[in-house]
Amino acid sequence: MTGLTLTIDSTRWHDHLRALADRVPGLVPVAKGNGYGFGLPRLAEETKRLGLKTLAVGTPAEAAAIREHFDGDVVILLPWEANDPHAVEQARDPRVIVTVSRLTDLEILANLGGDRPRVLIEVLTSMRRHGLEEEDLPAVATWREHLDIEGWTIHLPMRGDKDHNRVEADQLGRAALDVVDAPLWFSHLPTNDYLAMASRLGENRARLRMGTTLWLGEPSALKTTATVLDVHPIKRGERVGYWQRPAQTDGYVVVVSGGTANGIGLEAPTSAKTLKSRAVSFATGALEAAGRALSPYTILGEKRWFAEPPHMQSSLLILPSKVDPPNVGDELPVDVRNTIATFDQVLFV
Repeated sequence: MTGLTLTIDSTRWHDHLRALADRVPGLVPVAKGNGYGFGLPRLAEETKRLGLKTLAVGTPAEAAAIREHFDGDVVILLPWEANDPHAVEQARDPRVIVTVSRLTDLEILANLGGDRPRVLIEVLTSMRRHGLEEEDLPAVATWREHLDIEGWTIHLPMRGDKDHNRVEADQLGRAALDVVDAPLWFSHLPTNDYLAMASRLGENRARLRMGTTLWLGEPSALKTTATVLDVHPIKRGERVGYWQRPAQTDGYVVVVSGGTANGIGLEAPTSAKTLKSRAVSFATGALEAAGRALSPYTILGEKRWFAEPPHMQSSLLILPSKVDPPNVGDELPVDVRNTIATFDQVLFV
């Protein structure tokens, strides 16, 4: 089978997962979106294999997708919505823990009827995304007799200041515990800071949600390759592809597997914090505007230029004539972001 392939060194990857699970008490794996390239069912099964009893997903639909693959508790990270019938149904499921970020939703959940819903109360952090303001936290105590409050969730930003998240986590954690004594659940708290806080709080009083660091934290265990589908010689000035751009030099058009359907050529915006990174972004943008963009495919140790934007399931690369072209069927290394990639096959070796 040809296509975009993720090959996993099974021993190395599983050793990494086990080491983290053993090191981090209260670890809660996160499986959301595309399942970090592995797929949601696979991550649900790996969580069960690690012996962990709680798994976090992003949405109600993702909770439904992993239900048959995981028999523990499922946390839905997206704030609960009273107008979503699936979310309402899952709030009644004894295996599901919903995240609440508005006081009005606490009241609605408390009056759903049946068993008491299990909830995590989200505290607003400097991310300014979801959650209750610190001054609103005392109102949560009103509903503690009507809801099973599984804990407080504190979703921290990702930033360069190594002390910021530790200080913010401590401040908001203390404010929350003053209202309801329940476990503190963290995201993006450095592992060493989390371990220190978990030790202070006591056994089973802290949780650390982890996605990227868990699933993608051993890059040497993961290899992505694409298949060479065709190779065509080309002369300078001959036109190429959908957009019929003229070749700038003699060489080859190399057709490779992987396109926009696989996430090739798609990229999340970068922070571009430094002057150098901004200059690189500006220069790259100018090249793309002129019809030139460096591809993530490597041939003979170098990234090669796209001939034009990727197609849906394949891409056209330009190779200069001084370079020996690959053969049809060869596998080429390709750099992808697993969080947006869709692989044609995932192989464990």
